[in-house]
Order: sequence, then structure tokens, then C-alpha cells
Amino acid sequence: MTAPLPGSSEGRLVTVFGGSGFLGRQVARALARRGFRVRAAMRRPDLAGALQPCGGPGQVVAIQANIRPDHRWSIERAVEGADAVVNLVGILAESSRQSFATVQAEGARAIAEVTRAAGIGSMVHVSAIGAAADSTSIYATSKAAGEAAVLATLPNSVILRPSVMFGPDDDFFNKLGLIASLSPVMPLIGGGHTRFQPVFVRDVAEAIATAVEGKAKAGTTYELGGPEVKTFRDCAALVAQVAHRKPFMVPVPFAIAAFEARFLQMLPKPLLTVDQVELLKSDNVVSDAAVAEGRTLAGLGIDPVSIEAELESYIWRFRPRGQFERRPA
Repeated sequence: MTAPLPGSSEGRLVTVFGGSGFLGRQVARALARRGFRVRAAMRRPDLAGALQPCGGPGQVVAIQANIRPDHRWSIERAVEGADAVVNLVGILAESSRQSFATVQAEGARAIAEVTRAAGIGSMVHVSAIGAAADSTSIYATSKAAGEAAVLATLPNSVILRPSVMFGPDDDFFNKLGLIASLSPVMPLIGGGHTRFQPVFVRDVAEAIATAVEGKAKAGTTYELGGPEVKTFRDCAALVAQVAHRKPFMVPVPFAIAAFEARFLQMLPKPLLTVDQVELLKSDNVVSDAAVAEGRTLAGLGIDPVSIEAELESYIWRFRPRGQFERRPA
């Protein structure tokens, strides 16, 4: 097990890099419920108003931090005085200012090095299922490089690899819902055969908080998936059903999807990138080895929530007439 924080969690300070994002808000809430103080480190703390309800007065505080190499001083300031460190920072698409290598590899290394210099013996680092040094996806190789950097610097760290996460502000099911509401066609990249094991964002947050408490095995990589494995087609069909839409499911070969992505990735908020198409060529599910070795949510004492239990609570927004529309016969 990782070394537990000395004494009670009450009042202990946890620095969470990426604390204002989709996952970060849930992590702040899970830690605050356990009595921790949370220092949420982010580039734009002025936009962190959603963090305030996550804890009691003054329990969750935002601080400015940038994990690029030329801003190392901001990482040091964010970690100063902390009892534990969590890194959630990641990007889904590169931009002119942020590359996968800078954010997910070099950034992770910088956080680990500052954490070690601060006298903290381990950290909790969130990666992703599919991270692999030999992947054809730049996203996946940068995630693998980040994991390696963290473990080389702090060998007792805990790595958590979630599958695609779902929840009110997710980037996957909401995007499918938007497509279903705007287009009569639902494109199924690669035929829609890619398998996922969608995991509820709050279950991932609970896993992180459990690891911070010292209840995860040191130096171990956990793979976090929900109770069901679904194909891309399954996910699209489920969203269409909940949204009361009936789009035509049209298979799109990977080559054509990659060609279209060259243009879609130039949008201010890319709908699809070439690298994401590359990622879809591999399944995104918990490995048999992780299950056998207890490196899963179950191994952390967490009973995962199903997609069906939560999806309707936010996909209703894509129905033709909103939340109170009757289900079609």
C-alpha cells in the first residue's frame, strides 16, 4: 500500500494539478468529503468558480500554476506545504501552445520532480487506458512517457488509467448527443467496432481519493473501467435512444475518418483529430491481467456505476423538446 498521510485526513493539504476540469471538480469534492483541504492548481484560477461548492468555506482554494518547463516556479509554489500531490493534467488535442509531449510527458515529470524535492515520497498520477510507448497515437505515447517519468522519479507513486469517462460534462457522450441532435447521420468510425469500458467520473474521483488516503498499492498501475464493455456503435445507439433520436448509423472507414479529421481538427474546439482516429483503432478496456491482479476499481473497494444509471440525467438536453418530452412509443 502507499504510505498513508500521517494522522487523520482532517486538515491535510492535497495539491491537485488540473483541479478545475471535468475530473478535477469531482476529485476536489471527494477529497473534501474526507476532510482534506484542497489546493486546486490551474492556469486560470479566475475561472474556478465551480469549485467553491465542492467543500466547506475555504476548504477548496484555487491557485495559478502552469506546468510548462519555463514555469517551474509556479509548480513549486503550488506544491509548497502540501501533504500529497495529484496530477490530472491532460489534453485531448494539441494546440499551438500545448503539445502532448509538453503537457503529458514533460509536465508530469516536472510535477514529480518538484514533489520529490518537497519531501513527498509519492504522488497519484492519472493517465489513460491505452497508454503505450509503442502506440501509433501521439496521445498514447505521451501518456506512457508521463507514467514512466513519474515512476522513475517517485517509484512508490500510484498510476490510475481510466477508460473513457462519462458524466454531465463529459467530452464523449455529449459529443455523440450533439451529433444525434444536429445530423440525421451518426458516423461510426472504423465501423463502430472499437470497444470501450466507460467509467463514471465520480468513481474515478473516488479511486483517486482512496489512493491519496494510502489505500492503494505503491508503485502500481490501476486500470479503471465500468461494469460494461460497449462498442462505439453500442454507445452511439444508447445516446440516440436516450435523446429520442433516430440517426442513420453509417460506418466510416478509418482512412476516410482520418482525411476528414485533418479539417475538423483545425476548428477552435476540434470535433475530431487525426490522432483520435488513430486511438480508435485499439480497444479501450481493462486488461485481463489487471482484473486477475486486482488492479481495478473493485481492487480499490469501489462498485462501479453503470452508464444507464447516469446517462439520462444529462443527455436529455439533446431531445427534440427537452427534459420532459415523453419517451417515444
